[in-house]
Amino acid sequence: MSTGSDLKGRLTDGLYGLGWGAVKRLPEPAAAALFRTLADQVWKRRGKSVLRLESNLARVVPDADAARLAELSKAGMRSYMRYWMESFRLPTWSPQRIKASINVRDVHRITEALDSGQGVVAALPHLGNWDLAGAWATTDLKVPFTTVAERLKPESLYDRFVAYRQGLGMEVLPHNGGSAFGTLARRLRAGGLVCLVADRDLSASGIEVDFFGDTARMPAGPALLAQQTGALLLPVTLWFDGTPVMQGQVHPPVAVPETGTRIEKTSAMTQALADAFATGIAEHPEDWHMLQRLWLSDLDPQGETP
Repeated sequence: MSTGSDLKGRLTDGLYGLGWGAVKRLPEPAAAALFRTLADQVWKRRGKSVLRLESNLARVVPDADAARLAELSKAGMRSYMRYWMESFRLPTWSPQRIKASINVRDVHRITEALDSGQGVVAALPHLGNWDLAGAWATTDLKVPFTTVAERLKPESLYDRFVAYRQGLGMEVLPHNGGSAFGTLARRLRAGGLVCLVADRDLSASGIEVDFFGDTARMPAGPALLAQQTGALLLPVTLWFDGTPVMQGQVHPPVAVPETGTRIEKTSAMTQALADAFATGIAEHPEDWHMLQRLWLSDLDPQGETP
């Protein structure tokens, strides 16, 4: 007999399957209007995700009053739903459409390193549409890359996400510790590109950073990979500007400190990543899709999310 968890998992998987199957067949104006309406309905319900988003935004914009936070969270839900609408439709976009849908500043920091044979770790926060950026890298830059995906429940939903991202030209590894790290390191030593979403890590191996005035944890992986392989570590931020074209910025590289232990170097580099992420998030808070607890002071005593 199926448990309630099994039923919920099958329902979730079915809904995502419907999204990938149906949304990409809608006329674009209709799809955009549908997801904007969904965003507004979710926002009006004031559920846990919306309240958590507002709580997170209150740290990013500390002088915002309740009305401003509500305005930001409403825009944030619209941005989040735009991400999903575009992601559902991305497999049908032509290379020309993908190229026309994103404008990335200082991309030479990536291409020049790769052209010289140096591997690159691009580290991003949950800002804008990172799947679109990935599709742009594989189609316009014609640079294959490797990334990591968290295992989702049910397994069939994880398989959908992997197939979707592989269909966009990405190599997707499961997030299972040393095995994934070793493969990423090999790709970088061969002069390849690795892209990692890196603004939240609640595991025991996460690095504590100062983030908007309080302590959060971010993954050690990007800094460790750069140290061990000689790859260039580049923060990247993305945002929407009210047009169909998403904007992006490749920030200056995060250097490996010349002195210190591995832990000290990793801590300093992860803090530098956090600072770059904070710059992009502060400039475009409504495009930061952080609907979960992030800061340690917001977690329960066991350090777990609700």
